[in-house]
Formats: sequence, C-alpha cells, structure tokens
Amino acid sequence: MKKENKKIFGIAAVLLAAFVLWTVAVCFIDRSPIGPLGSSVGFATLNGLVHDLTGVHMALYTVTDWLGLVPIFVALGFAILGLVQWIQRKNFLKVDRSILALGGFYVVVMAFYIFFEFVVINYRPTLIEGYLEASYPSSTTLLVMCVMPTAIMQFRSRIKNGAIKHLVTFAIIVFTAFMVIGRLLSGVHWITDIIGGALLSAGLVTVYYAVAHNARK
Repeated sequence: MKKENKKIFGIAAVLLAAFVLWTVAVCFIDRSPIGPLGSSVGFATLNGLVHDLTGVHMALYTVTDWLGLVPIFVALGFAILGLVQWIQRKNFLKVDRSILALGGFYVVVMAFYIFFEFVVINYRPTLIEGYLEASYPSSTTLLVMCVMPTAIMQFRSRIKNGAIKHLVTFAIIVFTAFMVIGRLLSGVHWITDIIGGALLSAGLVTVYYAVAHNARK
C-alpha cells in the first residue's frame, strides 16, 4: 500500500474511531428521560437546549423525507451503470473497479443503516404518527452524506466539461448541506444524531475514497 493511501486509511480509522467513541458517550453521558414517552437520551442538556431552539417543523421534515429519495435514485443510477457495463463487457470483473468499489460501499452503508434500526441508541425527540422511532445516527444524514460525496467523486472522473463538472459539484454540495441542516431544523433528530451520522459518513466515505483512488491506478 502506497504512503498516500496509508495516510487516507489512517484518517478514515480516526473518523470511525471518533464515531465509536461518540456513540459510547451518547449511551452513557448525561442520559436523562427528556424524550417523548419518557425515552432516555444521552447528552440530555445539549440535546434539550438545541431542540428547544429549533422546535418541530413537520413540513420541513416531510420535504427532507421526500428529498431523501434523491440519493436512493443516484445510487440506483450507478448500480444500473455497473449492470450495463457488466452486460456490455460480458465479464463482471471488467466493470470499472471504482463502480465495483461503490457497490461494496453501498452494501456497507446499508448494513449500518439496518443495524441501527434494530440497535436503538436514541429515539426521536418527537413521535412520528404516534410512534417512537430510532433516531441515532440520523439515517437521512448517513444516506445523504455517504451517497452524494461519492457521487461527486464519480461525476468528477466521468464528466469532461469543466464548467458542468463544477456546476454538478456545487449543486450536490448545496443539496447535501440543505438536507443535513434541514433535518436538524425540522426537530425530528437530536443534534447528537446528526453528529453521529456525519462522523460515520465521513469515515466510510474516506475509506471509499482510498479504495476507489487505488482502483483507478
């Protein structure tokens, strides 16, 4: 493994370790029943303060929920690209290695997504249709911050026109920022959920970057 890739993997390891430590902290530090139906939440003072400031805005929740389909369709688009290459080249191993790496990355992201649906760290600060739902880490943050940055990497290597490349990159960054900030301001997540989702996403994307960067060589 080259020195550059070792450095990138090292950064990824630090980010993933930070996520693990943050998750443990959320489980044990300042845990109080400030959530709906008496559900306990870590960093209760911080979470309660931020939630009181943002309030709950279900219209924004609905908008960000529907826009959460965008990264799903983006991921589906790259999956179709990989399938087309497989059919055209008649050999799975001849599919672009960065696309194969992206497919593996999506599987890992989905595994984390499903895992935290069953291993509940925190519940949402508000009931959704009368039910408590798991909220840590923010699944929307995880999905958007994993799919969209890796999409930028793919688009930047495939789009030849410089102006279009910069426009697409800018649009994706704005969309990602809107989704993460919108999710927090909607009041359907504690701020610790957003931070956890961001840390996990950053670690996973950094791993993907190292693998894809190496695959293109």
